[in-house]
Amino acid sequence: MSLVKRCRPRRTTGLPALVVGALALGTGLTGGPASAAPQDTLHDLAAAQGRYFGSATDNPELPDAAYAAKLGSEFGQITPGNSMKWDTTEPTRGQFNFTKGDVVTDFAQEHGQTVRGHTLVWHSQLPGWVSSLPSAEVEAAMTDHITAEATHYRGEVAAWDVVNEPFNEDGTFRTSPFYNAMGKDYIAKALRAAHAADPDAKLYINDYNVEGKGAKSDAMYDLVSDLLADGVPLDGVGMQAHLATQYGFPYQMQANMQRFADLGLDVAVTELDVRMQLPADAAKLTTQTSYYAQVVDACLAVERCVGITVWDYTDKYSWVPSTFPGEGAANLYDDNLAPKPAYAAVRTALGDEDGGDDGGDDGSTPGTLKVQYRANDTAAGDNQIKPGLQLVNTGSTSVSLPAVTVRYWFSGDNGAMTYGSWCDWSPIGCSTITHRVVAASTPKAGADRYLEVGFASGTLAPGASTGEMQLRLSKTDWSNFDESDDYSHGTGASYADASKVTVYVGGEVVWGIEP
Repeated sequence: MSLVKRCRPRRTTGLPALVVGALALGTGLTGGPASAAPQDTLHDLAAAQGRYFGSATDNPELPDAAYAAKLGSEFGQITPGNSMKWDTTEPTRGQFNFTKGDVVTDFAQEHGQTVRGHTLVWHSQLPGWVSSLPSAEVEAAMTDHITAEATHYRGEVAAWDVVNEPFNEDGTFRTSPFYNAMGKDYIAKALRAAHAADPDAKLYINDYNVEGKGAKSDAMYDLVSDLLADGVPLDGVGMQAHLATQYGFPYQMQANMQRFADLGLDVAVTELDVRMQLPADAAKLTTQTSYYAQVVDACLAVERCVGITVWDYTDKYSWVPSTFPGEGAANLYDDNLAPKPAYAAVRTALGDEDGGDDGGDDGSTPGTLKVQYRANDTAAGDNQIKPGLQLVNTGSTSVSLPAVTVRYWFSGDNGAMTYGSWCDWSPIGCSTITHRVVAASTPKAGADRYLEVGFASGTLAPGASTGEMQLRLSKTDWSNFDESDDYSHGTGASYADASKVTVYVGGEVVWGIEP
C-alpha cells in the first residue's frame, strides 16, 4: 500500500478565545473566519450560539474568485463535496492521491475554517476495483482505505462522515460491497478503524431523509443505540437535510434530533438545501425561506445540535439541477452570489439583532404581513370549506405570531348555526395553530362569518412564511355550503396574494380589505 502523507501544524484562528472555547465545548469544531467582525457573518452568529455554520465546496469552484471570497469570509466550516471520496483518493488499490482534498484543507487553513471529512465508506462513487473484490478481501480493503485517509488528514479534519447513507428508505440496510461482505458489522468495523487512525476526530454516520421521524430515522436510532451499547466509537449522527418545498417539512424534526441527543450523541445538519420545482416564484421562495429558518430553529433548540452546513451556499454550483431535472434554486445565494430571502431568515433565526429589531422600545413592533390563499377543494357546493392559507412577513422585522390573527370570510347559508374547524397539516405544526368560526359583528352578503386563525407561539422572521396551513370547517349538521359568493373564496390552485383574506396584529388590520 502506497501512502503519501503530508504533516502540517494544526491551524489557529482569529476567533476570540471565549468563542473558540464555546465551540470546542459544544461542537469539537473550533475556528471561524479570522478577519470577520463579530456578529457579521452566518458563522459568527452561529458561533455566538455555540454552533458552527458552514458550506460544502468543491475543487472546480475554488478558482472562482468571487465565490471563494464569500466562502472564506461567511462560513466557518467547509465540507469537500467530492475530493475526499474513494474514487478520488484511491482510484487504484493501494495507490493514494490526496491532492484535491489537500487543496480544500489548505483553503480552510488559510481562512481559519474547520473541515468536515466526507466520506470514508459509501456505496456510491467507488472505483470499480472495490466492487470487483472477492468478499473475503473487502474488509481489509476498507480498513486500509480508512486508515490511510484518516491518517493523512489527522489534525486537519475535525469530524468524519465515516459511513454515508447505510439505509434504504424503508429502514432496511442498503446493499453495497461492504454490507454484502460483512453484513451490518461493516459499520462498527469502519468506525473502529477511523478512531484508531485519528482518535481526536469526531465520528459520524450520515444519511438523508432521517431529519424527521419515520422508518428510516427509526432504523438509524436503533443502529446507533446498538453501536453505543457495544462500545463502538461514535460521536454523532449527520442529518443531510436535502429538503424540497413540494414535499413538506420533516415531521417532528426537533423532537427527532433530541432523541439522538438523549443517547449522548451530537447531531449535525450536514448537507442542507431546499430545492423547488422550477421556475421559482414568490410562493416557493417563501416556503423555502420558512424551511431554512425552521431548520435553524430546530438546531438551536437542541443543545447537542452542533452546527449546520449548506450544500453549497450558491445556486451557481448547486448539485440539484443535474440530479433532479426541472428542480433547483435550492441555496441561500442565487446564481449571481446575491443573498436570497432565505439568507436573511437564517440570520434572524441565528439571532441577528440588526435584522430582527426595527428600533422599537422592545423590538416587538411587527413587520409588514400579507396572506396568500389557494382553494384546497374545487367543489363550491359540498359540506366543507377548505382554505389553504400561508402568512408571509414581507418586512424587515420579526413578528411575534401570538399577536397575529387571520380571517377567512364566508357565509353560513342554511342549516346549523354551529361549526367545527380543523387544521389538517402545516409545516409549523397544527398544534401551534388556533382556529374557530366567529359570527361577524356586521354581517355582509357573502361574509356573515369568518374562520379566525391564530398562533399559540412562535415568531416569523423577515422574508419568512409559515408555509401552508391546510384548514377545514363544516357545520355541525354537515349541511352544504354555497361558496360561490363567499367573500374570501377563490378558485386558484396555487398560492397567491389574497386581499380578501384579512390579517390583524393586536386587533388592527395590517393586510387585506374587510367586507
